[in-house]
Amino acid sequence: MGTTKNLSDQAAVDKVKELAEEAKLCMLCTSLGQTPFNTRPMATQTIEEDGTFWFFSPADSSKNAEIASDNRVQLIYSNRPGSEYLSVYGRAEIVRDTAKAKELWNVFLTTWFPGGAEDPNVTLIKVTPEEGHYWDTKNNKMVQSIKIAVGAIRGKMTDDGVDGDFRIA
Repeated sequence: MGTTKNLSDQAAVDKVKELAEEAKLCMLCTSLGQTPFNTRPMATQTIEEDGTFWFFSPADSSKNAEIASDNRVQLIYSNRPGSEYLSVYGRAEIVRDTAKAKELWNVFLTTWFPGGAEDPNVTLIKVTPEEGHYWDTKNNKMVQSIKIAVGAIRGKMTDDGVDGDFRIA
């Protein structure tokens, strides 16, 4: 059994940034009031010091329309090599800001936006996190693997994990 450690405020922001930046990709869930809700993979462009997430999105995309209708979103991150997982609930906003788009731009985005950061179809999704849950490990992967092997031999679970709820005010 693992350890529970709930976090709030800056400690929560720091943990969210650490886990999300390691994973880089997430599943963005929209239309949370529907069953089933809609989910698609997204590349996190940056996470600011206050915990704000930024993503690129085509202006005419279904996800933008869904966010305009219901701005509640969930971001799900999985970093399997590190056994780290993160679920973030927050509010999304569609932003048209060429200066911010230029700041976050990278060459791979040209695939979706051939006109660059000034492409008229470029919008940004800004997600302000509110709450969620995280799962992390206490040790590096090698120590974790040894503990799992020892636990399997002894028939006992090892305490190598830490998880908890978080709230960002």
